[in-house]
Amino acid sequence: MSDADPTTAEEQIAEVTPEQLKERIDRGEDVFVLDVRSEGDFEEWHIDGENVDIVNYPYFQLIDEIPDDLHEELPDDRRLTVLCAKGGSSEMIAENLESDGYEVEHLERGMKGWARIYEYSELDVDVDATVAQYRRPSSGCLAYLIVSEDEAAVIDPLRAFTTEYVQDVRTLGADVAYALDTHIHADHISGLRDLTTETDATPVLPERAVERGVDYDVDYMTVTDGEMVTVGDVDIEVITTPGHTTGMTAYKVGDVLFTGDGLFTESVARPDLEDPEAAKDAARTLYESLQAKILSLPDETVIAPAHFSDAATPNDDGTYTAKLGDLKARMEALSMDEDEFVDFIVADMPPQPANYEEIIATNLGQEAPDNERAFELELGPNNCAASEDALTN
Repeated sequence: MSDADPTTAEEQIAEVTPEQLKERIDRGEDVFVLDVRSEGDFEEWHIDGENVDIVNYPYFQLIDEIPDDLHEELPDDRRLTVLCAKGGSSEMIAENLESDGYEVEHLERGMKGWARIYEYSELDVDVDATVAQYRRPSSGCLAYLIVSEDEAAVIDPLRAFTTEYVQDVRTLGADVAYALDTHIHADHISGLRDLTTETDATPVLPERAVERGVDYDVDYMTVTDGEMVTVGDVDIEVITTPGHTTGMTAYKVGDVLFTGDGLFTESVARPDLEDPEAAKDAARTLYESLQAKILSLPDETVIAPAHFSDAATPNDDGTYTAKLGDLKARMEALSMDEDEFVDFIVADMPPQPANYEEIIATNLGQEAPDNERAFELELGPNNCAASEDALTN
């Protein structure tokens, strides 16, 4: 380790917040990241981008000095951003690098801080209401806010960001009337019950989702195909689209279809997270749902999914939506016949989301982790889509 005085290290080592780093990446600035987490943690999830160069080198190999092979990988004419899981180890390694003459900073709160980034954008859609998309870059999770008159609904809320929803709705001069989940999520902890606790909102679950064993300590409302949930002056139409799960449900408002995990802008759902043994049958059900319930809608329908992956291309405003007609034209899976689709979907599914069994149990109300444990459970990518390979033309 360097001889720097530890009492002044905090003043010497520059610190960048996750939000500031994300802004640099979004602006297209060249960013060089040294990720000092373990190789396994790095491979599971890390910061990515076309303008991001990243090197992984575990911090325990850097405590005493910077090895020669790492020196060869680090640029001496660019700022280095060092990150770890929580921000402590990265500061120590950044101090060593600075002593070796590098321009260096470390990421405040590490990847845990990165997972706290939550972005809000209002969508330009043909709906007589405010419709906004929330994006969590660290995991690719998307949620939605619908505000009409003095009422609001949140679709697929995340527990970790309950406060943000409440504050945004109040800023828009409304109250949360409903919190809706499209299905029992396997990648993040739902905010359905927390929104109910913080507001007078009514939790809404698909009827088939409840049949999986939902055990909530709050009253909730169930919906099924063809029903409507009214928010202010707009109706939210319920469209059942099983396949990803038996309870998978889409919600339609005007020309916007909130597809949950049924259809993404770069892929379709994986069918194995509810019952891995029944994946092939679920893939067949997914095909039927796509053909009968989604692809039959007008091409101008705006698809607003619950997730995006690294393979997805954002719109100019950073949002992830797409016209259904565009997806039909470029997504090969949507033009396959049934047998081809089923074989393709089950042939090469990605790794299952981290901790997905405990997350599902929590979202069913069968387990009750505290806020910190719930946040840690969902760190990492969502992995709720089928493999993107060969999905697009």
